[in-house]
Amino acid sequence: MSHSKNPRLYIALTLLLISAILVIAGDHRPSFLRPNLRMYAYVSTEEGALTVVDLIALRPIAKIPVGPVIADLREHATRPEIWGVSNGGNFVFVLDTTSNQLSRIPVGPAPYSIDFSPSGDRVYTTASGSDQLVAIDTVSRQIYGRAHTNPGPVQARITPDAKNILVVNRRSSLLSIHDARTLQLLSSIAVVSQPDEVLILTDSKLAFVASRTQKRLSVVDLERAVLVTNLELAGNPTQMLLKPDGGELYVISPEAHGLQAVDTWTHEMGDTMLLGFAPATGILAPEAVEMYVGDRAASRVVPLDIINRRVGNPITVGASPSAMRFSPTDPGAVPPMLLVLDEFSGDLAVIRTRTDSLLTLIPVGSHPQRLAVKTF
Repeated sequence: MSHSKNPRLYIALTLLLISAILVIAGDHRPSFLRPNLRMYAYVSTEEGALTVVDLIALRPIAKIPVGPVIADLREHATRPEIWGVSNGGNFVFVLDTTSNQLSRIPVGPAPYSIDFSPSGDRVYTTASGSDQLVAIDTVSRQIYGRAHTNPGPVQARITPDAKNILVVNRRSSLLSIHDARTLQLLSSIAVVSQPDEVLILTDSKLAFVASRTQKRLSVVDLERAVLVTNLELAGNPTQMLLKPDGGELYVISPEAHGLQAVDTWTHEMGDTMLLGFAPATGILAPEAVEMYVGDRAASRVVPLDIINRRVGNPITVGASPSAMRFSPTDPGAVPPMLLVLDEFSGDLAVIRTRTDSLLTLIPVGSHPQRLAVKTF
């Protein structure tokens, strides 16, 4: 006896199949959805090279020799370029992502990091070995200015209003303020011993300075160029993260097994959230309601609802997760992928943020530490 056909059933099954294909397609970012899309991750490795990973095909496609000890790596906001620093080679480098051509700009001994001006036409670094602040024109790729700093500059950060450059001087334990136009040293403020990192509020009025060797956080008034206070922390910090609205600062500490929130308006310590064995690095999701924190000891990434202070289910990745980035995505499109470098296992973990689940692990080379992502 023949079975009668049910058109509604076939239509429903077809729609379910199409929906499943679109969900999978969104997670994998296949090239047939956007034919001209190239979405690459750039990963620094121990041997001083960049591994290029195709985030559509989910595989490494190239390895580019750069130089010893790649200490920083960043995407240019508007041009198809990756900028970085070779601490051992004493230069800033620029990679043209369309051709994989590399340019090197000698800046002096022991540069550690770079920072772009808000317009993207300038980049700033420090030569720690010669106590200098260095400014580079990103179009001509030429040095257009140098200035003497206090001893041991390790980080230069331009204020959001583009008026000043803050320099973290590790050996002298000073935060110095330089004029962004002339690079002239304007003032110096004593901060926590052996500082490593400065984070600036969006109104350019206040800065927070952290040291990986101290359980204190310095708060600096940039308008008056004075130290406001030193906040006591539960453990030595490894990273600071700031909410886009500037209202809360999050300090991650492996010793404290989590993070502490700081009220940036009152300069008071807020909630402490336990996240795992040794949380060390984190990243705020684009909508700024969720954070992902890497636990180096447990080899997992922990989702955190920062609004409700709720910890999600851990996501197992490779050994010793460190640097993180989100894949670029268009407004209203599927949620981005979270990319996590696993330093000890030498791979790049790709996480679906839609479901907070691991998609794949991509081998990238020995001890990857820095990560940049570019779509072009």
